[in-house]
Amino acid sequence: QVQVVESGGGRVQPGGSLIVSCAASGSISSRYEIEWFRQAPGKKREWVGGIGSCGITDVENAMKGRYTIRRVIGNNTVFLKIDNLKPDDTSVYYCSFVAGPNDYWGQGTQVTVSS
Repeated sequence: QVQVVESGGGRVQPGGSLIVSCAASGSISSRYEIEWFRQAPGKKREWVGGIGSCGITDVENAMKGRYTIRRVIGNNTVFLKIDNLKPDDTSVYYCSFVAGPNDYWGQGTQVTVSS
């Protein structure tokens, strides 16, 4: 079993930056991926990007340039940095820990972009 906890959300003004984190603990296998998703009010959950245990990252094309994913090697923590925040970035941000056929989700963290 794997526990996933997101943190770092909050209210930010347009143009600002924010870092949200995802910490995984429990039975962590050596090969996994941590994926970020977001869900805006009234919209479907959408994929933001992810990083594998080997360190390779990928970000959804429309978000490249503003969304950056990094990890802390050794403690299964992944960070999502969002620059030049826009009101449309307002969403609940979730991470998913994926290992083989299993995926584990956190409770999400709210990011609100408003002036």
